[in-house]
Amino acid sequence: MTTRVDSGPSARSTAQPGSDGAPRLAFVEQAMGLPVSVHVRGDVDRPEVGTAVDQLWGVLHRADAVFSTWRPDSELMRLRRGDLSAAQVHPWLAEVEQLCVDAERRTGGLFSASFDGAHHDPTGLVKGWAVERAALHLRHVPGISWCVNAGGDLLAGAGRQAAASTWTIGVEDPRVPGSVAATIPLRVGGLATSGAAARGAHVVDPRIGTPIGRDGSATVWGPTLLWADVWATALFVDPAEGAVTLEGADPAYRSLVL
Repeated sequence: MTTRVDSGPSARSTAQPGSDGAPRLAFVEQAMGLPVSVHVRGDVDRPEVGTAVDQLWGVLHRADAVFSTWRPDSELMRLRRGDLSAAQVHPWLAEVEQLCVDAERRTGGLFSASFDGAHHDPTGLVKGWAVERAALHLRHVPGISWCVNAGGDLLAGAGRQAAASTWTIGVEDPRVPGSVAATIPLRVGGLATSGAAARGAHVVDPRIGTPIGRDGSATVWGPTLLWADVWATALFVDPAEGAVTLEGADPAYRSLVL
């Protein structure tokens, strides 16, 4: 599922004016198997901007080295093979495993990171968690607002002594590729979309262990990307039950089911 942000002209090192006349920069890099872009508005010529973006990439690449289920040399895969002990792996693994347990409880079992009944597969949660952690570096830069787009899931915020600007997010119609079904203003917080249109039946209903191949999508936005991502998955698994569970557990988050 594609989510688009009105970021203006892309750039790596030269500031470009946006539609509002404010200077902006865009940085793009492949991280965690995804195209990730960082869009910055405001005082973009500060040297701290480039430093913070480099630090953000560093966190995402480190997260990939720890959590990837595609890289045989990741700490998660080495732990599964018995090449590393639990005492040797990065503390992030224990942190994310506990978040996965919390997510399963919080969503009433509509989100689960169980893998073969014996392991945890954090793929459905770790992207949002990693982007949140990486973006902490941007929060320390004075005078900017920013939006990180990680494969269509977004996190927006502002640096020190700066007001967060509004990013207009276009949510693609899952039944009409390239068509925008709705626009959502995002200032501070995260937005995530789950569906099968772009990546096929990659979301599994944890209650029966079956991939979901139907059309449609679920978009959730609220205070954090981590929980927006978890809830988007839960609502795509079961829109009706997920909506009731979300309202009771996390009323600060809003949803759009298409």
